[in-house]
Amino acid sequence: MASIKKPRHGELAARLEAFLRQSVPIGQRLLLGLSGGLDSCVLLYLLAGLRAECGFELAALHVNHGISPRADEWQQFCAEVCAALQVPFGVQRVVVPRDGGLGLEAAARAARYAALLAQPADRVVLAHHMDDQAETLLLQLLRGAGIRGLAAMPVQSEGNGRAPAILRPLLDIPRATLFAYARAHHLVWIEDESNLDLAYDRNFLRHHIFPELEQRFPASRSTLARSAAHLAEAAALLDEVARDDAARWIGQGRLDVAGLRILSEPRAKNLLRHWLSACVTNMPSTGRLQDIYRQLLDARPDAMLGIALEGGQVRRYRGKAWFEQRISTTRPETLEWHGESELRLSGGQLLFRHAMGAGISVARLAGDPLQIRQRSGGERLRLHQHGPARSLKNLFQEAAVPAWQRMTLPLLYWRDELIAVPGIGVASAWQAGMGEEGLLSEWRRD
Repeated sequence: MASIKKPRHGELAARLEAFLRQSVPIGQRLLLGLSGGLDSCVLLYLLAGLRAECGFELAALHVNHGISPRADEWQQFCAEVCAALQVPFGVQRVVVPRDGGLGLEAAARAARYAALLAQPADRVVLAHHMDDQAETLLLQLLRGAGIRGLAAMPVQSEGNGRAPAILRPLLDIPRATLFAYARAHHLVWIEDESNLDLAYDRNFLRHHIFPELEQRFPASRSTLARSAAHLAEAAALLDEVARDDAARWIGQGRLDVAGLRILSEPRAKNLLRHWLSACVTNMPSTGRLQDIYRQLLDARPDAMLGIALEGGQVRRYRGKAWFEQRISTTRPETLEWHGESELRLSGGQLLFRHAMGAGISVARLAGDPLQIRQRSGGERLRLHQHGPARSLKNLFQEAAVPAWQRMTLPLLYWRDELIAVPGIGVASAWQAGMGEEGLLSEWRRD
């Protein structure tokens, strides 16, 4: 491998430095996704030279997909380059499903992003450039994408508390500039043979369509990338409108269907997309979104609406749209509580805390464990001393508990007696008296 010289400043380094000073607070941890190709090697070289003066920590991660017969050679190459630049290096091997319905290229990309975003970093840095952006826009056009899809790749995307933010500092740099920089600085990189495989749509565009376009429209890559930036601004405006509408029509994760009726159809579907974005990873297709929109508006008031999506269902109850996550129902029929502050159950957490004069009388439990059971039907609970025992069905209706949630809501038993239902109440004979130690329960759904 050629020797690695100390990075020198130039126009490209100066542009990157200005971007980093504006976008990255001092002391943050940057993780570069390092494939070993030209783009990520140039970015590695530049970042290594800027880390001290810009005040960030730098590490690199190579995701080994195990697809190419040269995958282990690429991994070793990346390790050697990072060692030469004294950049901490890690490897994540992933298994790419070949029959998951996404196609090999998309499945590999999904696995790669999942691996990078699972790392302990403040920001993941990727080496996508102007040519990549132009190709992405054209691919999205050919797939019939909406404005968000046509906005292609953002320069920055914010983290969500569970995953780091993403930076793409080279999106306004053509690949030719990176190639010239690499040659001028005697950098080495690897060539992925799959980049020549025309079975992949992106490669077909790169090697056949764009050369033809550039014969007639020499600036096609930069103009397409510029269009993607305009569309990104339009997408940001739609997001701003959606947030304003959500402040009025979304509460506790539920979408008020009345808002969909009042707003114009395009604005209502924009709000619906915004609500669904917090529920699913992959947005439903245009046709599927239209179907959800129409069913929420047109289904009978008493209809048991259930529209299946990735990871769950869209439901409607008392004028609100709910997203019900798909949960496992394999928990044991009966569990015992032995003083834990919380129990993890299918679909949520059951929390306990002690209080004076409220909840279940601790003295009456007499040291026996509480039992947690699922509903089987026909249960009754007397909440008031001189009132009748009422069916849980009626109590659930009064408490506005949707029908599909009732079978998974945990019930608290002492021996074979139902004594409390979280969110509903405690049987009158079991209620803690004034000055008496009590046990409160709370059910928090996922």
